[in-house]
Formats: sequence, structure tokens, C-alpha cells
Amino acid sequence: MSGARSRAPFGSPMRWNGATLRAAEWLSLAAAPTFAVMALLTGVLGGGKMAMICGAAPEPSALCGMVPMYLLMSAFHSAPWLKLMSHGRGGARRS
Repeated sequence: MSGARSRAPFGSPMRWNGATLRAAEWLSLAAAPTFAVMALLTGVLGGGKMAMICGAAPEPSALCGMVPMYLLMSAFHSAPWLKLMSHGRGGARRS
């Protein structure tokens, strides 16, 4: 896939080399754990001003607050991890 072509803004062709694609794959793996850590830290340290806004609502929702938001974002960004785990150890496919 190192020779894959796509269109950059303004119509000029753009080439992706192997290092760029590997960096993008590793970056996609960083999102889910980052959001999980943010949920943990927010739960431990408190939500701050946003927690006060949600607490002032007449009937607060179960999804109200920063911790559920970070957990949902972590779940939505878990696809690269699931793809990595489905390939098994060392990237070998299961038969």
C-alpha cells in the first residue's frame, strides 16, 4: 500500500509512503486508551465546571457528564484495537 494515491485538497495527487501509513496506524491505536485514561482521571479528580452544569439539570441523564462521554469516545475509537486483536499475535491471520 505504499504506492496508494489519494487526492489532496486542491486536486493535487498525494503519495503515502510506508512510514506515513505505519504512523497513521499507530496514531489510530492511541485514541481509545487516551480517552479511557481521561475518563479515569475525570472520575477520580472530578468533573469540574461541566459536572456542576450537569448536576443543575432538573432530571440529570445517565449519559450526562464527562466520564460517560470519554467512555463512549473510547468505545467508538476501539475499532483499530479490535482489528489488531482479530489478526492475532504478530499480525498473523487465523485460519
